[in-house]
Amino acid sequence: MHVLLSILTSLNMVFLPGEIIDDIYNFLSETETVNYEDLYDELMEIHANPIDLNHTSDAELRRLRFLSERQIDNILLYVEQHPMDSLTELRLISDLQPYEIRNMLPFVCIKPRAPDNKIYAAEVFRYAKQELLLRTDVRYAEDPYRDGQLDPVYRQFRYNFNYRNQVQFGATLRRPTGGDERSLLYGGYIQLSDIGAMKRLVLGNFQAVFGQGLVTAAPFHMGKSNYVLTAGSVQEGLKKYSSVDGSGLHGIGTAWCYRGLDVAAWYSLTRTNDSLRRHIAGLNLSYRYKRMKIGATAVENIYSDTLRYYYENARYNQNYFRGIRQFVGGVNFRWNQGIVDIFAEAATAQNRRKWGYAVTGGVRINPIHDLGLILLYRYYSPHFDNTLGYAYSETSRINDENGLYLGVDIKLIPHWRLAVYGDVFRFSGIKYGIPYSPSWGYDAQAEVSYLPEDVWSMTLKLRSRQKAKKDQWNLRYQFDYGQAGWKLRTEADAGLVRTAARQLTYGLSLFQDVGYSFAMVPITLQMRVQGFYIPQWDNRLYPYENDVLYAYSINSLYGKGGRMYLNFRWKIIPQLALYLRVSETVYANSWVKEKKLPSATHTDIHLLFRATL
Repeated sequence: MHVLLSILTSLNMVFLPGEIIDDIYNFLSETETVNYEDLYDELMEIHANPIDLNHTSDAELRRLRFLSERQIDNILLYVEQHPMDSLTELRLISDLQPYEIRNMLPFVCIKPRAPDNKIYAAEVFRYAKQELLLRTDVRYAEDPYRDGQLDPVYRQFRYNFNYRNQVQFGATLRRPTGGDERSLLYGGYIQLSDIGAMKRLVLGNFQAVFGQGLVTAAPFHMGKSNYVLTAGSVQEGLKKYSSVDGSGLHGIGTAWCYRGLDVAAWYSLTRTNDSLRRHIAGLNLSYRYKRMKIGATAVENIYSDTLRYYYENARYNQNYFRGIRQFVGGVNFRWNQGIVDIFAEAATAQNRRKWGYAVTGGVRINPIHDLGLILLYRYYSPHFDNTLGYAYSETSRINDENGLYLGVDIKLIPHWRLAVYGDVFRFSGIKYGIPYSPSWGYDAQAEVSYLPEDVWSMTLKLRSRQKAKKDQWNLRYQFDYGQAGWKLRTEADAGLVRTAARQLTYGLSLFQDVGYSFAMVPITLQMRVQGFYIPQWDNRLYPYENDVLYAYSINSLYGKGGRMYLNFRWKIIPQLALYLRVSETVYANSWVKEKKLPSATHTDIHLLFRATL
């Protein structure tokens, strides 16, 4: 173990942060709410300015979203008792496994002294890190993009500036595929951090996250994933939001700290999909005393006209908020001591002439090393509806749900890991896709991983779900190998669905990934060859695929055929890199004729240039 950590530390740059982020995302992607661009942007920002473990905090370590609360507490306790001299000391911290330390290495460091938070004007542009990205995607297929009505080309311009994470600003222009001249998306941000008592000042695009997310939450959500103990974890505070997908806030926010009391306030002006103007004003007060933290958050929403929905008479949205003005408020609490971590939040939201309420809370317990348990309960009343919030939920909206989640993470046997979770939930009213009430369901998963201290690992995962009287079972086997520049992954998936009509359908998929980083030239290649037989829509798969920098691909595989892609990365000079991706999906002609589709092939080309200073 000691030899392994010494090698990993000395060869830190061998493990490319992009590859590690891809592995982390692959673990998180069980939940459909994961925002890869947000995850990649934040972790790459940390890689450029690593976390100094001797001078850090729980809020900063929580940015490494793969760490559990127990692991964060153990890291802080260790450095409090004896500051680190080397990253090899990570092996001495309880609950950190070799593969978790490997994930941490690109994002942490040891500095000889506490950083100087003063900003010197003469150094800002001299020592800042700047990044410029130009990206173009083209799609080739016999579909509406080819008849001249819609543009098959995607374009993006992006610029980022970062001085020691204290002075940051950036801008993004994006024109999505299928858009026209009016579909141009643009946004930018300015962020100042840790200047005296001011913790943060953000202008432009930003996000505000406090408590468990019932009042305000981030576009990135930690839902059900293979990191079972992170359910219910949030990264609190105000921070920039570099994406232009419309999910963030747009305005100004500031946060201050004085003797344990944190005060944050923000104002945002956004537009909804139906072009309504939305004014948002928020305030958060948080107080920390030793290992206890309490907070209160209030948000006022004012629309320029009555908020309505496209399917106004649909039964599933009758309890959604409608109106011009809405107030949402909540209080949250967290206390952790030793083996126990308790957290909770309660909130209320105005919904026409009624007030809805929501409660979520849980406890994490680590009775012994390498054994963790989490119990998480939530209740969202039918009239509670808050489009800014998101806490742990079975659906994408925290409304009309009652559920209980239990997760267990066991690492008691060397090199082996068992992660199990079970979630049961109940809806009292009609839900989208569920035309009857009340209804209930469950979601359970068991994953066994063998993670030796060498070049390969394997994982077996079984997931069972029931919802809307439909039963689903999925089985996945994954084998990974990496050595001397090679990175291989073999994955086989099988799915079985029993519909409400008691009809059984199935789907199969198998792919092989091959990646190689050349030692003599700065070129990296990644390739995937995949075959799938998924004749029914209910069995569709959403496999994660590598893409160019700051991008990802999750295609819905349905039908009979194969898929291939090739990624090429060339670091022309240290300041300039070229990324190229070519992918193609080929469907069996018999399936295309059966479904009366116009084309048997779909080809995409992604090209990106990255310049850094």
